[in-house]
Amino acid sequence: MTTGRPSAALAEPAEAVGRGWTAALSLANGAIWVGWFGPLQILLASQSKDLAPGAGMSKETLLAWVTGTGAVVSLLANPFFGALSDRTTARAGRRTPWIVAGAAGGALSLLLLAGAGGPWSMALGWCLVQFTLNAAFAAVTAAVPDRVPRRQRGVVGGWLGAAQILGVVVGTGLATAAGGIGAGYVACAVCTAAGILPYVLLFRDLPLPPQDRPPWSWRGFLAGFWLSPRRYPDLGWAWLTRFLINLSNSLVLLYLLYYLRDRVHYPDPGRGVLILTAVNGVTLLATVVIGGVWSDRTGRRKPFVVWSGVLMAVATAALAGWETWPGAVTAAAVLGIGFGVFTSVDFALMTDVLPHAAGRGKDLGLINIANALPQAAAPALAAPLVTYLGGYRVLYLVSAAIGLAGAVLVGRIRGVE
Repeated sequence: MTTGRPSAALAEPAEAVGRGWTAALSLANGAIWVGWFGPLQILLASQSKDLAPGAGMSKETLLAWVTGTGAVVSLLANPFFGALSDRTTARAGRRTPWIVAGAAGGALSLLLLAGAGGPWSMALGWCLVQFTLNAAFAAVTAAVPDRVPRRQRGVVGGWLGAAQILGVVVGTGLATAAGGIGAGYVACAVCTAAGILPYVLLFRDLPLPPQDRPPWSWRGFLAGFWLSPRRYPDLGWAWLTRFLINLSNSLVLLYLLYYLRDRVHYPDPGRGVLILTAVNGVTLLATVVIGGVWSDRTGRRKPFVVWSGVLMAVATAALAGWETWPGAVTAAAVLGIGFGVFTSVDFALMTDVLPHAAGRGKDLGLINIANALPQAAAPALAAPLVTYLGGYRVLYLVSAAIGLAGAVLVGRIRGVE
């Protein structure tokens, strides 16, 4: 490895990125979230309802088992592919090959999931979706600290957050409007594959010179996945706060379709999920970019994360005490306001505490476990709460308490204003 000036791929970025680059990367990010949340919001729950009787289990248990298994795959795949992209020396760059391969693989996996005829094939298909789309997501996320200077990361994080919620809304809309489970998966697959094209075709990635790639060893590769909280305490606290707030959000979303059907008694629960997702998306979009811009201008991150987490906890508690359709709409709107600010500012905060330029993809992959692990923990926690320990009211009160704990712990991060 060279000891002189680092290559452009490893240097701290100084030149601001343009609107076209930000828009194309945001579109790619949104396309990946279409591939995840069309299934998570509508299609997997509908498949579980159809397949559960033949599997001898409840629809809630089958959905929890499938999504939990897929989440385990996700939390392993994201840092793994992030580390591989850190070492990639292709002429197309470190990140672009993995964005292309991951999105194409994700689209094919969604088509496979469309044909699932039983619990095992459904679980396999969802695990493949998680495995492949996480390759693309790890590369898209790592492109930000590769190319965006610190002073601009709040606003870029805001646009990525806006694309994320639009991906959730579009995925939910496609799954609802397609006219069936199979057609919904096909629509999400096409959108996922097409959404990455502007970025990979119009913008050149930074290649890593072969001489700057560290020597290979299995021991060194595996050891790199451990970032000691004692050595990097800010990274540890930042990871924990993201995990807790995302766990709270995952608990809210997991059984939303069943909550509307069984507690709110909304006549068309699938359409209700789409409406709530759209309301959440509108308020999120109203705050996600503004929050990032405001954070960049003030140079502060932590107060935005704290108060957004508190606001989300209040909205989640409202779902427990106000089990009506107006209550659900109000909670969705307030959650969107809080999560919009959290999404943009927390992403900037995470990139600010990364320890090494050479391991940005791997380190962000480890941080992204805080996004994936809640998908595994939420079913394990939610199923007994709903089934045996008090139902949806207890579920949402526990969720609010978890989110509030995440907001409070942001104060333990010392190296960020």
